[in-house]
Amino acid sequence: MSLVMWVIVALVVAILAAVGGYAIVQKRRRGLRERFGPEYERTLNERADRGVAEQELRAREQRFDTLDIKPLDPQSRQGYAKAWTEVQERFVDAPSEAVNEADQLVSAVMAERGYPTEDYEQQLSDLSVTHGPTLDHYRQAHAISGRAARDEATTEDLRQAMQHYRALFDDLLVGADDADGHGTR
Repeated sequence: MSLVMWVIVALVVAILAAVGGYAIVQKRRRGLRERFGPEYERTLNERADRGVAEQELRAREQRFDTLDIKPLDPQSRQGYAKAWTEVQERFVDAPSEAVNEADQLVSAVMAERGYPTEDYEQQLSDLSVTHGPTLDHYRQAHAISGRAARDEATTEDLRQAMQHYRALFDDLLVGADDADGHGTR
């Protein structure tokens, strides 16, 4: 083979490798977008570099894989649903207290499912892996709860907090991580 042919073969191989590498990166990126939903864009916007953001999301996946996340049994699911109805009913007479109870109920469901509950930021990180689409509801509810604790929330704010907590609560009762019946992906 002539030198020209070797150069052509080397160029073709290099081009194929580059195209293959690009395709792999795009597939991973698409997988992260699908898995994390709006949390993907949020993380991207918070980090200066796409690679750093995607590495963080992959680290969240790896941590999630070490957790023993399990679905609720039907009896627990029914008990929590009943408890939620009671919290909603108390909202009419005591909105601030009901929001606090809603937060505690969401935490109780998370704990029974196997999510760590001691650190809010870690909760967000762990929940983002399978509950990305409802995670912003949790953030907003948590922020309103903080304002309510300082007596800075209106009744309308508290009503919105209940709606936000409800979105995550419903997702936790029967969430995306229950789809395969094993509690993990």
